[in-house]
Amino acid sequence: MITWNDVIKFANNGNPKPPKRVEKSDSDWKAILNAEEYRVARQKGTERAHSSDMCSLFEPGKYACVCCETELFDSTVKFESGTGWPSFTQPIELSHVAYTKDVSFGMIRVEATCNVCDAHLGHVFPDGPAPSGLRYCINAVSLKKV
Repeated sequence: MITWNDVIKFANNGNPKPPKRVEKSDSDWKAILNAEEYRVARQKGTERAHSSDMCSLFEPGKYACVCCETELFDSTVKFESGTGWPSFTQPIELSHVAYTKDVSFGMIRVEATCNVCDAHLGHVFPDGPAPSGLRYCINAVSLKKV
């Protein structure tokens, strides 16, 4: 189980090696993503809170990266955080999510990205439920239910 201390260690010292790498040109990403997916996943945007039905979707299944289809989260670790974005307590695999210190907007946060293709997913916070205490606050448009 990943803890907040692990997240901070990865953000400061480097992330686990990804299982593979998917790299495409900017024009290739634009060709496969819609405008909102591109803005959020490739340009580090944020979707409007409560703009997706995915927040209240709790059917069994997995959530993959919208860009490269790497499985990132399982529905068994999804929870209702009340934030307006889908929230999870753990990634499926340690090596599938990368962490970067984010100092934008006058805050210090930890950005979560797909470790395979570098897609912006959202942020991770230390205010989630037990046992991990983590809240992966993820943009729904960065995810694809599989």
